[in-house]
Amino acid sequence: MLLVAINGSPRKDGNTAHVLKAVLEEAGTLGVQTAFIQASDGIKAAKIPYCAHCSTPCKGVCYEDTALAVMLDLLREADGVIIGSPVYFGTVAAPLKAFWDKTRRLRKEFALLNVVGGAVAVGGSRFGGQETTIRTLHDMMLTQGMTLIGDGHMSGDAGHSGACAQQPAKDDPQVGHRARLLVHRVVEVAGATAELRKASRAAAQG
Repeated sequence: MLLVAINGSPRKDGNTAHVLKAVLEEAGTLGVQTAFIQASDGIKAAKIPYCAHCSTPCKGVCYEDTALAVMLDLLREADGVIIGSPVYFGTVAAPLKAFWDKTRRLRKEFALLNVVGGAVAVGGSRFGGQETTIRTLHDMMLTQGMTLIGDGHMSGDAGHSGACAQQPAKDDPQVGHRARLLVHRVVEVAGATAELRKASRAAAQG
């Protein structure tokens, strides 16, 4: 099983990265293979730093032979994806939106269909727009046909919609607990839906 964390913050070692690394660390204890994507690095590598809808279907010409192409190949293999973003004006950070727009080709391939998705948001205050940001993350993942994880794990509550944190995340006493619950739920559902992904990827290739 492969779990990929996507850091949507322009800060590589900021609050969002801190939470996502806690997620991956916990996943490692479950025997899950993990990978970390820095969305802003992928966007910087692309020939055009945002989607210009230059072809339909998308041919991916703007990121051929770049770090972004490598990142998207990684997503093609993912069983679970946890996306994190800081709250910027009540929604996701710009690098993340630009990165996700570049996944148009994956949508045509059904590459993320039935992949299990979880969301993490970090705000400047306890009630700083985290849930509206997570709602946007969910909308982004739903457009790819992903299976979303929210509340309901048998051992606790990661959050009604996802894991929310307050900066500085390293000092938020709830972060570690909520991150662990979220990743356990993603891994649990990813294991239960493995055959769905296998079937949908085989159908897309055939």
